[in-house]
Amino acid sequence: MKITLSINLGGWSFNIDEDAYAELKRYLKTLEVHFATEKSSAEILSDIEARIAEIFRSRLKTYKQVITMEDVRYAISILGTPEDFSNESTSASDKFASPGYHRMYRDPDHRIIGGVCAGMGAYWNIEAWLVRIIFIILAMMGGLGILIYLVLYIVIPEAKTTAQKIEMKGEPVNIHNITESVKKEFKNVRDNMNL
Repeated sequence: MKITLSINLGGWSFNIDEDAYAELKRYLKTLEVHFATEKSSAEILSDIEARIAEIFRSRLKTYKQVITMEDVRYAISILGTPEDFSNESTSASDKFASPGYHRMYRDPDHRIIGGVCAGMGAYWNIEAWLVRIIFIILAMMGGLGILIYLVLYIVIPEAKTTAQKIEMKGEPVNIHNITESVKKEFKNVRDNMNL
């Protein structure tokens, strides 16, 4: 028999074993200390917690409702530890560069209308203007481009979280990529405020 605790992580409630909770708490404390000097540390930690919550949700089933030590170690193995990325060596980036979940999203950061073309460009790793030109040509040839765009706008979800924006590009969602993405966003906001 094990003691379980109820926690809130990334806006989701989880039941977690006591030993798994201790491991998770230690991991999050390590991340907090590592990112303490970053200006955007709160956003980075929030995005990491949201990613851990996504991983935990994927591990729960109807017959398994408690997060175990195995689940916590699995999440840590996917995200990595600060030590894994501290020296920026290629071996560390290779270790965590396993093909991630690559999914098409609408890109709200580079959109002109709804982000469909920007999202498709990010997914296929091509310039968004090429996709836009294709849609314009299709729109001029009987309006098919407009119909396809509207259907895709309805079907393709918008990339709202940092993890979704990273997945859209086909990169693994780990500590390094989350940190870089949040720093880039933070810099863009600061640059736009200085204009």
